[in-house]
Amino acid sequence: MEEAVFTIGHSTHSEDRFISLLRKHAVAVVCDVRSQPYSRINPQFNRENLKERLRADGIRYVFLGKELGARSDDATCYVNGKVQYDRLARTELFHHGLERVETGMKKFRVVLMCAERDPLECHRAILVARYLEKDGVTIRHIHADGSLEKHTEAMLRLARQLHLRVDEHDFFRSRDDLFAEAYCLQGGRIAYDPGLAKSANGRAVKSAVG
Repeated sequence: MEEAVFTIGHSTHSEDRFISLLRKHAVAVVCDVRSQPYSRINPQFNRENLKERLRADGIRYVFLGKELGARSDDATCYVNGKVQYDRLARTELFHHGLERVETGMKKFRVVLMCAERDPLECHRAILVARYLEKDGVTIRHIHADGSLEKHTEAMLRLARQLHLRVDEHDFFRSRDDLFAEAYCLQGGRIAYDPGLAKSANGRAVKSAVG
């Protein structure tokens, strides 16, 4: 069995479908990297509910949202009110989270779980997977249809989505340079901004009450 760390988004899956995806890839431990492990829309993935269902199916649950979540409590990780992934990645807490994952993967098949369906729309790929891979860890993303995507393939997909030049024969631009730009652009687009989040919640409440 390949030694790798997997990632998955719970999206709008039913509990049964989510468990089937984990089973398909022989996942033994779910590491929850959501800063806030709750969902109004999908309460089946609230921390307590999820932990109990996983336990019933013989799968362990570990909360790593404090260490590897996208919403840092460290004020130095923010610029103009928005999280900066490069700063967050330099914190001692973040590195402690990576170490826990890297230690755990030696004994168990581990998956990093967040909410977004597409890993490219989530910090699990743009932040956490980036630095795990930098440490030499193989990353595989589990998609909603059960298929696997290598992290390198996901990053090439992102580069194309961002209309970056993807040319294997470009002698003046390495793949590392290409991915660094893609990480920077996508991180700037999806990183947590408390002001925007508050506005979005306000619009949601206003819409709900008519």
